[in-house]
Amino acid sequence: MLLKKTLLGGVALSCLLGLAIPANAQSAAVTNQIQTLQDQVRALNQQLQNLQSQVTQTVQSQAQATAKINTVAASSNGIVASMPNNRPTLSTADGQNSIALTGRMHFDMGAYPNYSPNRPNVAPANLNSGVDLRRGRIGVLGKIAGDWNFGLVYDFGGSNDAGPATGGTGGITSGGIETAELTYNGFRPFAFEFGYEDVPYTLDEATSSNDIMFTERASSQVIAANLAAGDFRSNIGGHWNNDRAWVGIYATGPTSGNSHAGLGQQFGAVGRATYQVLQSDAYSLHVGVDVEGLMKPQSFAGTRQITTFSDRPEDRIDTTQILNAGTIGTAANPVSGANVAGFELAGGLGSLFGQAEYFHYTVNRTNASTLSFNGGYAQASYTLTGEHRKYIPGTGAYSGISPDHPFSLKDGTWGAWEVAARYSIMDLNSNLTPGVSTASTNGVAGGQQQVATLGVNWYVNNNIRFLFDYLHGFVDKKSGAAATAPLGAGIGGRFDSVEARAQVAF
Repeated sequence: MLLKKTLLGGVALSCLLGLAIPANAQSAAVTNQIQTLQDQVRALNQQLQNLQSQVTQTVQSQAQATAKINTVAASSNGIVASMPNNRPTLSTADGQNSIALTGRMHFDMGAYPNYSPNRPNVAPANLNSGVDLRRGRIGVLGKIAGDWNFGLVYDFGGSNDAGPATGGTGGITSGGIETAELTYNGFRPFAFEFGYEDVPYTLDEATSSNDIMFTERASSQVIAANLAAGDFRSNIGGHWNNDRAWVGIYATGPTSGNSHAGLGQQFGAVGRATYQVLQSDAYSLHVGVDVEGLMKPQSFAGTRQITTFSDRPEDRIDTTQILNAGTIGTAANPVSGANVAGFELAGGLGSLFGQAEYFHYTVNRTNASTLSFNGGYAQASYTLTGEHRKYIPGTGAYSGISPDHPFSLKDGTWGAWEVAARYSIMDLNSNLTPGVSTASTNGVAGGQQQVATLGVNWYVNNNIRFLFDYLHGFVDKKSGAAATAPLGAGIGGRFDSVEARAQVAF
């Protein structure tokens, strides 16, 4: 019995030991698996932290790169470089500020194959051929804060190659400050201007010298503008315009380079109003009026005088001015003022274009009768290649020709070709009585000039053109005093001239 109980107890103990050993082994395995999983989770957490750190570093690097780009853009202030019509220009991205380089070169060559004085032994016996840098300008144009425009242009050329700063006296000009102008456009469509500029009095003066039909404007227009307007002129005033109408009023002073020493500077005013009666891309009709007053003539040694009623025969190769009223005004009869009234007419029909202007001049003198002169011109052109001149609302005038197909040997294109003709007349005789000296009548014997001009213009592209002119004219002038020639003797002459111009402008 005891043995039986002993055997049964051993079996039971063995079973218990058999069950306990596998349970312990399984528990250890589970513990190991849990530990392994925990290690893997910790590893994944570390990898996640590493990835998060890399992402953060990448975002920071991108932000730094973007900041650098923005800094560079900000430091350059958005400057935009461009070349509109081959004019180098720098401007801000918003277009509120800009500066541009501008220039023009007009190089002339001319000859007088024929000049015949009206009588022998009267000067000039001949007119000289030669060359002339008519205009040689360089300068800057720009905009400030959107509403302010400025221009500063110096002219190294001139109509007699005599150097800078001789202004416009007697129709002879030389280089100097052509433009030093500031314009405010904040009250659009009004524009206010002050400084030195080419005051836009008369239709032909409002047309750029880069776009005029011939190498020179007509003498009647030159004499009118030189009184108190025209190129190199100090002024303050402004204009208003829309698509059809243009109105401008300016108070004017002397030309640039005019001496301040010992000379009383002049003061005048001009006004011009124009309207496009008809306007389309195929045709136009333009009318206008202009007035000019010289209220305070320039003083020479205390005497108010005018010396600008003269001009060369509508070219600038020879400096001789046969058409010349001389000095108007004496100590006994000083000039108290002068006026010019003008009328302008222009229009186009397809490739045909024409314009004309008439001027009436009066000069008032103390203790002497008023002098009266008249002049005008009519001109027309036809573009053989089909282009036409276009109206510019901002100037109240017309543009030149822009070739549809600029000259190119590679492409076989030849630019634009224009033929033109003009007739002009200027009468600088006043208070004349045949056989009586001008001293007795207080008159002026400046002569009457008539010129017929034919021209051919080749527009290579928008920046380069060549002009070829032939002029035939005469000056009917009589001696007003025996000291010059026998009283009433002819001292004018007839002439033929040819002139060519090479022009580049931007």
